[in-house]
Amino acid sequence: MAHDFLFRITTTRFDEDYSPSDSSRITTNFANLARGEHRQENLRNALTMIDRRFNDLADWDNPNRNRYTLELEIISVAVQFAAEGEDQEFPLLEVLDIRIVDRLTGKRSQGIVGNNFSSYVRDFDFSVRLPAASEAAGGFTVPADFGDLHGKLFQHFLDSDTYQERFSVSPVICISVSTSKVYRRTENHHPILGVEYEQKDPSLTDEYFGKMGLSVRYFMPRGSVAPLAFYFRGDLLGDYTNLQLIGTISTMETFQKIYRPEIYNANSAAASVYQPTLDQQDYSVTKIAYDRDERSRLAAEQGKYADEHLMKPHGDLLERWAAGSLVPVG
Repeated sequence: MAHDFLFRITTTRFDEDYSPSDSSRITTNFANLARGEHRQENLRNALTMIDRRFNDLADWDNPNRNRYTLELEIISVAVQFAAEGEDQEFPLLEVLDIRIVDRLTGKRSQGIVGNNFSSYVRDFDFSVRLPAASEAAGGFTVPADFGDLHGKLFQHFLDSDTYQERFSVSPVICISVSTSKVYRRTENHHPILGVEYEQKDPSLTDEYFGKMGLSVRYFMPRGSVAPLAFYFRGDLLGDYTNLQLIGTISTMETFQKIYRPEIYNANSAAASVYQPTLDQQDYSVTKIAYDRDERSRLAAEQGKYADEHLMKPHGDLLERWAAGSLVPVG
């Protein structure tokens, strides 16, 4: 039963004319920005914020702070099943790819892929499976194999020919730090990533990304007010150039300023011992519309969609594959 599923990549330019595809998770940061009356203004303002932050950090040989601009592309990954019938293809995940354009030299260079991470299977795990397990147990509980299938699918994609032929380095995913944890500043300081924070009590998200083969480190770049969580495979400090790291920081810090201004657009910087909170009142709001309540509500709907169109028709096959009895191609 070899070759029961494989991966397919499609790409979509993320610019001021972007419109989400029918298969795109509508809770994704960039999809949320691209809806409503002010969608184009939202996108234009977000892209301007990204470029300005990039030039702020890439300040060498850049006296006017306008040398660079970023081109962003949404990488959509679908899993295709060989079985006959409906639901032969499912939108597995989406990430952002970055290309760095040097306006001075005309050179275009590859940034880091990953950045924002979107997954229907993660919605299923957190919005369907986890609540069901907790209800059955009469209190919050995390199944021992929670995230196993998602993690194996993600790692198999990274090791597949589909990924290897398209990307030369491993991805980095950059998200907000957890509001339930305390982070402590260290003496370690990176010239681009900034000051490092540590957190020795892994969150459920840390453990979930760990099953995807990703380690985590927390850094607060120069000019930032809170640390970001960087999930990576390999060597975060050694595998990427300064400009590549700046591309990820400028892109994801912009999204976090829009989505979580209480943390990332606060009017004072994180202390040496820091617990982020959404109850913070001393922060600035960007002029970019973002429906955070809708985002949370739709996550549950998308988890149910994954249950109906992926787990019910293909769950048995995926579980047998995860157990090692099937050998799909990439």
